[in-house]
Amino acid sequence: MSKVIIGISAYYHDSAAALIRDGEIIAAAQEERFTRKKHDSKFPSNAIEYCLKEANVSFSDVSEVVFYDKPLVKFERLLETYLSYAPRGLLSFFAAMPIWIKEKLFLKSTLKKEFQKLSGPGKPIPKLLFTEHHQAHAASTFFVSPFQKAAVLCMDGVGEWATSSVWLGEGNSLKPLWQIDFPHSLGLLYSAFTYYTGFKVNSGEYKVMGLAPYGEPKYKDLIYKYLIDVKEDGTFRLNMKYFNYAVGLTMTNSKFHKLFGAPPRKAESTLTQREMDLARSVQEVTEEVMIKICRTIQKETKTDYLCMAGGVALNCVANGKILEQGIFKEIFIQPAAGDAGGGLGAALSAWYEYNNNPRIPAKDLTGSIKGSYLGPQYSRDEILQTLTEQNAKYEELNDDTISTRLADVLADGAVVGYFQGRMEFGPRALGARSIIGDPRNSKMQSTMNLKIKYRESFRPFAPAVLAEKVKDYFEIDSPSPYMLIVAPVNKNHRIAMTSEQEKLFGIEKLNVPRSTLPAITHVDYSARIQTVHESTNPKFYNLLKAFDAKTKCAVLVNTSFNVRGEPIVNTPEDAYRCFMRTEMDYLVLENFLLSKKDQPVWAKDESWKEEFELD
Repeated sequence: MSKVIIGISAYYHDSAAALIRDGEIIAAAQEERFTRKKHDSKFPSNAIEYCLKEANVSFSDVSEVVFYDKPLVKFERLLETYLSYAPRGLLSFFAAMPIWIKEKLFLKSTLKKEFQKLSGPGKPIPKLLFTEHHQAHAASTFFVSPFQKAAVLCMDGVGEWATSSVWLGEGNSLKPLWQIDFPHSLGLLYSAFTYYTGFKVNSGEYKVMGLAPYGEPKYKDLIYKYLIDVKEDGTFRLNMKYFNYAVGLTMTNSKFHKLFGAPPRKAESTLTQREMDLARSVQEVTEEVMIKICRTIQKETKTDYLCMAGGVALNCVANGKILEQGIFKEIFIQPAAGDAGGGLGAALSAWYEYNNNPRIPAKDLTGSIKGSYLGPQYSRDEILQTLTEQNAKYEELNDDTISTRLADVLADGAVVGYFQGRMEFGPRALGARSIIGDPRNSKMQSTMNLKIKYRESFRPFAPAVLAEKVKDYFEIDSPSPYMLIVAPVNKNHRIAMTSEQEKLFGIEKLNVPRSTLPAITHVDYSARIQTVHESTNPKFYNLLKAFDAKTKCAVLVNTSFNVRGEPIVNTPEDAYRCFMRTEMDYLVLENFLLSKKDQPVWAKDESWKEEFELD
């Protein structure tokens, strides 16, 4: 009889569920996609129900449910931290305790109550297991990687105690080598600057990364002198006199603000050159620490391969720098590297480590996670029902025709909402729930940012490129199937700046075309690359082939199908609503093509601004 295991992450942020059967990943999804609340932290009942449906099993068929961290160890860390800083932190202590006492301290019984709801009254419930937080991260990346043996680096804000951990993965086991403990955290250093530059912690870190190329590293020396002490081997300690996160309700304190000469920027206020310089400074420090740690662990483990997970592994600029250094032959990064992926890692850890099952490594760098397309897919009948309910006008095309038609409309400058196949697991849209456009169009970045995503103008877009043609456009030797590596655009595609343009500062650089693909080239000539593989997403691959045949360009702009503050769309109804609320020109729902101009009148709808809290 087959063995079914569910892994869950919940109660912090990005709650999710994943289901594996006899070691094969069947389904995984974040709860936010169902509830439409970004970074939803509630128990992932919708995600679990979806996973059960995808596997065609009931909850009583599940043998084990594995939670992605050990709450009692985390509680111990909180208490020890508050005691060591007492009497400072009393306010934070009193703010944190009610939720711990109500929900987290008795998590075992809370979870079992939720299981009973899923099983039904009086029915048996699965066995409950717990992994450590960083163990779940490590399992989520190594066990799906193509490596028999690899070093594993996990870096995030904090798990129970660990903020950075190093493991040696071999076969079906993970051996912990060393870790750096709270409060010394590279992830929390980055989050402190996210907070200080006026963005939201746990969701705005990628904005800091996108803002960094507009700035200069003017504050890097200050960071090294006062905030972080980094040894030659990459291990580090933070100077906690400048931070408030251990005991307070904010990330930084008055000493930090005095050091950098001002209070934190107010959210949504004007971005200045100062924020850009701060972003560049913390980004460079992060890259340098990660590179030092990678050199150390390569020497210690003597392996040619590296796996990465944890929220810091979503820093694709740093990942690109590590790859560029040639420290390892190949790097595999888990696409759901943050807490959502911890649920998947928890399930995999139970299968391989707890149940001691043999492991066969994946065939290539796409890993054994089916291209990360692990979410729901919708049938022709389900899509037709939505279109009928909306009184939508559409035409239905076959696979070949839809690719050539889309290539035509994209080449004409149209922006297309592209919805097909199984939804992606993780924070990146990878051609299943994407908004796509022509990267050669110089107006595409500002059009997508301001008219469709309703977000900050500085934010870059990613290129999706045919895997076999990636070297024609970018300086990269490795596949990047999950949009987690940044690399430079090839020199033959770049446009040199004039002496006048060289004098421009900050956001003024935004409107200077940097390459023949201006919509995906950042101000420093870099791009966050997604290589598209026929084996994992044949439909998106065929569209890129058709676009290449028409335009001699094997690249498309690819951004997530949502407006700012909204989770990526999940259902056909989500997709149609987002399409009608924005200035997208066309919508694709599997083989149905909808043109905006043919749709029934949709009242000017600003309600999404109240519906979705800005990220």
